[in-house]
Amino acid sequence: MHPQLLSSSLPKPFLQLNDRPKHLLCQQRAACLSSRTYKGPISAEKQGWDLGRFIKTLYFFNGPPSPAKIVEFIIEKLSGPSPKESAKKMETSGFTLVAGATGGVGRRVVNNLRKKGLPVRALVRNEEKARRMLGPDIELIVGDITKESTLAPEYFKGVRKVINAASVIIGPKEGDTPDRAKYSQGIKFFEPEIKGASPEMVEYIGMRNLINAVRESVGLRSGKLIFGFEDQSAKELIWGALDDVVMGGVSESTFLIDRTGGESGKPTGTFKGTVSTANNGGFTSIRTKNFATPKDLSAYDGLELRLKGDGRRYKLIVRTSTDWDTVGYTASFDTIGGRWQSIRLPFSSLRPVFRARTVSDAPPFDPSNVLSLQLMFSKFEYDGKLNPTFVEGPFELPLSSVRAYLKDPITPRFVHVSSAGVTRPDRPGIDLSKQPPAVRLNKELGFVLTFKLKGEDLLRESGIPYTIVRPCALTEEPAGADLVFDQGDNLTGKISREEIALICIAALESPYACDKTFEVKSVVPFSEPFTVDPENPPPEKDYNIYFKTLKDGITGKESLEQSAIAV
Repeated sequence: MHPQLLSSSLPKPFLQLNDRPKHLLCQQRAACLSSRTYKGPISAEKQGWDLGRFIKTLYFFNGPPSPAKIVEFIIEKLSGPSPKESAKKMETSGFTLVAGATGGVGRRVVNNLRKKGLPVRALVRNEEKARRMLGPDIELIVGDITKESTLAPEYFKGVRKVINAASVIIGPKEGDTPDRAKYSQGIKFFEPEIKGASPEMVEYIGMRNLINAVRESVGLRSGKLIFGFEDQSAKELIWGALDDVVMGGVSESTFLIDRTGGESGKPTGTFKGTVSTANNGGFTSIRTKNFATPKDLSAYDGLELRLKGDGRRYKLIVRTSTDWDTVGYTASFDTIGGRWQSIRLPFSSLRPVFRARTVSDAPPFDPSNVLSLQLMFSKFEYDGKLNPTFVEGPFELPLSSVRAYLKDPITPRFVHVSSAGVTRPDRPGIDLSKQPPAVRLNKELGFVLTFKLKGEDLLRESGIPYTIVRPCALTEEPAGADLVFDQGDNLTGKISREEIALICIAALESPYACDKTFEVKSVVPFSEPFTVDPENPPPEKDYNIYFKTLKDGITGKESLEQSAIAV
């Protein structure tokens, strides 16, 4: 664990005065700061203002203080803004990325997303081909999943969900028609070979590259740790005290790391101090220095604080500006005394506040540009209201972590189109003569199914909420046939590419599909073509009916693992 974070004394980056840390004010001024609940205006004894601490506070957050700026700040604080009305709601947006967007399934995914009016971006290798196939107005990311250098994460900013329909190209040895008519029939009808990049490059290395490119933009199931302690690692932030000394008060706080003060004797940070209403003060806070690089939390839904409450109400303030004295997006939260608890603060609940006044014309909160965090205990709420739990005197709030989180129920952020049969080439006792061509020819086709399975495993282990769809043989038939969903990798049959596209899109919105792997086929046998009467089309399916039958942890690898144990 980081030695600085585990130091029992204040870390060096923390604001220190006179080359020594300032501890609880009650140790020095206990006689004049007795604890009392705030129930209205308090007449506190006038006390001396610590100008040196004020200047050091400005220095800590802003660098060397300018006398002109200090005078300007003092004048500004005496003429705070007028109260504003209700705040604007946060605006959110994001794209669905379709990889393999010019393939048989991918282009159908793109078309159906656009029909629904959903924003979509296509990841393609050939821009000219993509625009010809998908339309001139389609938003494109030109890159190749087999080439990591073409997939810089900044290209994927704003992507919230992914449907990966990219696949190794298998075609007839004897060639094909310009519209790939033989390929569209399926490899049952031609002698296949790999065209272009190998299965290892596309299905395994390509999957790894794509996951790494989108991981930050789509989010992780466990969230993103911003501050705190995990196992033997820690996320470090540089905190400094920002108390009512900036407005003439005498309250004082600090932030310490306690090696054993957390849950189960683990490390925790502790926000502690003494708050006083003397000199018209009444708040203490700790605030991080501006992050060197803004934190992009747009993949997540809010911030979760793990803390040990004391029965009081606190505020979390998030800033998206490098300016020190600026609007802070703020949420108040109540704590339970003596109990460790998780406090979730949705980004949608943050209100723009400036000096305890709501700013109705402030821009919406931008979670992609978080620059600092602040934790505050104050007698003030917003717009003239007071904190009903405010108590003068010492306080202490252990804070073990701050994490961005995905709200429940979590839905898939990455849907991957794989293939039925990926576990069968190495399955003991299987009759290959009864298996599809891809299973029988796995070795001849560069171990295509083996590498598809390895790619699946990368996604399952990535931490990204996922769905893995394993279609049986793909056809050009329309969607609409009755379906069979199964798990364990035993199905054979056929299913239309259009149906798979619709299933992928539905999975993105279904918590029942999250972290599931399944196979799917049509009930119509290979020997019978499936058609749809345009005058009487089948009703749209509710795919949740199928998703609800799926179970966690079933991949078909179970039989492989059992056979390995038996040997």
